[in-house]
Amino acid sequence: MTTPVSPLDCLCTGLLVADHICEPIQRLPEPGELIVTPRMELSVGGCGANVAVDLARLGRRTAIAGAVGDDIFGEFLSKSLQRAGVDTSPLAVIPDCDSSGSLVINSAGEDRRFIHSVGANAYFTATSVDLALLQAAKVVYLGGYLLCPELTAASVRQMFETARQAGAITVLDVVLSGPGDYRPQLETVLPVTDVFLPNNDEARLLTGLDDPVEQARFLQQLGAQTVIITCGESGSVTAHPGGLLHAARFEVPLVDGTGSGDAFAAGFIHGLIDNLPLADCLHRGAALGASVVTRAGATTGALTRPELDDFLASHPLQSKPL
Repeated sequence: MTTPVSPLDCLCTGLLVADHICEPIQRLPEPGELIVTPRMELSVGGCGANVAVDLARLGRRTAIAGAVGDDIFGEFLSKSLQRAGVDTSPLAVIPDCDSSGSLVINSAGEDRRFIHSVGANAYFTATSVDLALLQAAKVVYLGGYLLCPELTAASVRQMFETARQAGAITVLDVVLSGPGDYRPQLETVLPVTDVFLPNNDEARLLTGLDDPVEQARFLQQLGAQTVIITCGESGSVTAHPGGLLHAARFEVPLVDGTGSGDAFAAGFIHGLIDNLPLADCLHRGAALGASVVTRAGATTGALTRPELDDFLASHPLQSKPL
């Protein structure tokens, strides 16, 4: 039996991670060498948690379904999400289990390096998400598909089908640990996915293609209604039912890129909730994504709704058909 819940703007599901992040260092240490960083921070991380926090900061009614361990990091994640305004009642606490964690190493002029432990995320299943939550949400977001072993293609498809039947928009993101044959999992889930949001590197592993336009078209042909390939400094490429669209990026000083893709997803979902045109959703995504890279931490720099509105009003962004 399901318990009635209040309407939600977005139900976020998937990865919750305790991120241990260093501010940029000039180079990686040699074996046995110690290098000092100006600051290290423990912060909320993982696709599901990041998107939930960013949306809550924008004033959206947000809940998160996922799993944490019964350790100090699980408590940190739960309390941090609650302080951010996210409903954590759907969270499962796994007994005698460590929470998921990542070491995030920022080296000046280079992309981030990650050392990751899956932890309690290994026990999260799509079938455990309460039916009432899926029926209450305007958008259902899943982050971390293809990394968590219990997030099987069949279970994710069932969750998305249920959400769509209730009128929700389904949004999917992936996390990949390396090359592999992902096509069977994609062919099962993408036909019930309204928006698919991989970055250019992930899309390369998924498709074997380098060009983001070709990547977007390929993934759309597998069934996703809209595919957005985020490309860092090159902006984003979107394949949608009406064609192809390129959106530029906002130029801001880079401190830490952690969480920028998740913030893009949150900004885009923020637009979906308001039923905005595609280009406006992309601009919101680009703006929120840009905001988080200016500070260390996956969600620390995310804008509030008034800040986002002011930023967009004073920073026009170009998007054009391809």
